Amino acid sequence: MSKVLHELTVELGERSYPIIIGQGLLGNYDLSSVVSGSQVMIVTNETVAPLYLDRAIGSFPGKKVDTVVLPDGEKYKDWQTLNQIFDGLLENRHGRKTTLVALGGGVIGDMTGFAAACYQRGVAFVQIPTTLLSQVDSSVGGKTGINHPLGKNMVGAFHQPEAVLIDTDSLTTLPAREVSAGLAEVIKYGLIRDVGFLDWLEAEMDRLVGLEASPVAEAIYRSCACKAEVVARDEREGGLRAILNLGHTFGHAIETFAGYGNWLHGEAVGAGMIMAADLSVREGMISREQSDRAAALIRRAGLPERPPADMAPRDFMQLMAVDKKNVDGELRLVLLDGIGNAVVTSDASAENLASTLARFCRTG
Repeated sequence: MSKVLHELTVELGERSYPIIIGQGLLGNYDLSSVVSGSQVMIVTNETVAPLYLDRAIGSFPGKKVDTVVLPDGEKYKDWQTLNQIFDGLLENRHGRKTTLVALGGGVIGDMTGFAAACYQRGVAFVQIPTTLLSQVDSSVGGKTGINHPLGKNMVGAFHQPEAVLIDTDSLTTLPAREVSAGLAEVIKYGLIRDVGFLDWLEAEMDRLVGLEASPVAEAIYRSCACKAEVVARDEREGGLRAILNLGHTFGHAIETFAGYGNWLHGEAVGAGMIMAADLSVREGMISREQSDRAAALIRRAGLPERPPADMAPRDFMQLMAVDKKNVDGELRLVLLDGIGNAVVTSDASAENLASTLARFCRTG
């Protein structure tokens, strides 16, 4: 049985779009109304296709639906794999009124959105995220792109979807590691903007780890609502939106160092948020007690607390130097000026940053 549990809108004027959250929606919720033309191209991967592709096709009655099935994994978030989407579009003669549909996790969402931004100078796309991380974060806000060997998400575009359809039933097939990775981004919203949500997460974390339907739907809704509000105020990350990157500068360095896919994005962000909280203490912005509170919740979500054992401070500094938040060569970090209040700063002292890296890196 299908049931819509929550609906909200990302308010971007003429480019506003709905987020629909519920159970049993795939194949039962009609998305044809957001498709202006007759053609649809669903992009998914080898893991998701056997589980959900047939159902997803059923969400577009009356449309000509073609499919592209990509290999699964962060390591395939590159130019070569992206080109397979363009091959499918051209081989099936998709025109400018086609709609691309991203069916999968963050990698599929980012690549499909980027393909939509580029194909014939921009076509429509729809997000159907199937992982917790993509449901609470990457499917909302219009950031699209691929990785470069020297840095994560360094090639991309802002391109907003026509709609986001979140079916919480898709989470039942996720490995526990993927659930934990998604919870990192959920925790982030409480830390950066909503102390009340953080309190709720502390009370509900065990039920969230166990994927109990009601608290999971609530966590997705509150996370999406927070991100939607931030994106509506700063679509292209000119200021406020950068706070959504708490832990990401450290985290992206971990992902790049470890090799894309060896650490899940949420795992790297979890460790990165603990490091950012530690640096916030050293900068006099939060207390050690507040930092420990954040770290305890991240641990309860089943996330790693430290970067890879062989990652040295110099590795962090080299990789963070190419972070896309940097401006004119200055390292910009998202830190906590109190729980529930994130700030972007380029003023963190080199000495304090070195102390944080020395604490968390096991090598010199």
